Amino acid sequence: MTENEISNKIIGIAIDLHKSTGAGLLESAYENALAYDLRESGLIVSQQVALPFVYKEVQLEVGYRIDLLVENKVLVEIKSVETLAPVHFSQTLTYLKLSGIKLGLLINFNSKYLKDGIHRLVNNL
Repeated sequence: MTENEISNKIIGIAIDLHKSTGAGLLESAYENALAYDLRESGLIVSQQVALPFVYKEVQLEVGYRIDLLVENKVLVEIKSVETLAPVHFSQTLTYLKLSGIKLGLLINFNSKYLKDGIHRLVNNL
């Protein structure tokens, strides 16, 4: 599957999850529920993937973690906040750059309509 096909599947499943649960849960609840549903759909999903930071050719373990990595191709950063801030977009773009992954989804489940809380970000490698 291509990154676009995977992201479309993730978005559809995330929308179904949001319709079922609504807004107001913790990020960890959405993360685990989304990971479960994605796996049930046949996708390979890794959670809380450690992301090292390389500085001056030294690998530093500073605690960066990718919420979900789907099929080793699409990064998913999950939020449950009133409003996404510019730092949330910057964080997701930084994770894309550090990981070398091309496509990321920033999903804010604390939205009345989830379609308004989904943002695709592209790493132009």
